[in-house]
Amino acid sequence: MDGVFYTLHDFMIHTESITYLLIIPALLGITVFWRLIAGKDDN
Repeated sequence: MDGVFYTLHDFMIHTESITYLLIIPALLGITVFWRLIAGKDDN
Protein backbone atom coordinates (compact mmCIF):
# COMPACT_ATOMS: atom_id res chain seq x y z
CA MET A 1 0.00 0.00 0.00
CA ASP A 2 1.36 3.39 -0.93
CA GLY A 3 -0.08 5.27 2.07
CA VAL A 4 -3.02 6.82 0.20
CA PHE A 5 -6.49 5.77 1.30
CA TYR A 6 -9.09 6.13 -1.42
CA THR A 7 -12.07 4.90 0.58
CA LEU A 8 -13.18 4.84 4.18
CA HIS A 9 -13.14 1.06 4.05
CA ASP A 10 -9.42 1.04 3.13
CA PHE A 11 -8.67 3.32 6.06
CA MET A 12 -10.73 1.23 8.50
CA ILE A 13 -9.04 -2.02 7.46
CA HIS A 14 -5.60 -0.41 7.80
CA THR A 15 -6.27 0.98 11.28
CA GLU A 16 -7.88 -2.28 12.41
CA SER A 17 -4.82 -4.27 11.38
CA ILE A 18 -2.51 -1.88 13.22
CA THR A 19 -4.72 -2.16 16.30
CA TYR A 20 -4.47 -5.95 16.27
CA LEU A 21 -0.71 -5.74 15.87
CA LEU A 22 -0.54 -3.55 18.98
CA ILE A 23 -3.03 -5.52 21.10
CA ILE A 24 -1.33 -8.91 20.74
CA PRO A 25 2.07 -7.86 22.22
CA ALA A 26 0.28 -5.84 24.91
CA LEU A 27 -1.73 -8.88 26.03
CA LEU A 28 1.36 -11.06 26.01
CA GLY A 29 3.26 -8.47 28.03
CA ILE A 30 0.46 -8.17 30.59
CA THR A 31 0.37 -11.96 30.93
CA VAL A 32 4.13 -12.18 31.52
CA PHE A 33 4.01 -9.30 33.99
CA TRP A 34 1.08 -10.88 35.86
CA ARG A 35 2.91 -14.20 36.18
CA LEU A 36 6.02 -12.40 37.39
CA ILE A 37 4.08 -10.53 40.07
CA ALA A 38 1.99 -13.58 41.08
CA GLY A 39 5.11 -15.74 41.38
CA LYS A 40 6.59 -13.42 43.99
CA ASP A 41 3.62 -14.00 46.32
CA ASP A 42 4.62 -17.66 46.84
CA ASN A 43 7.74 -16.72 48.79
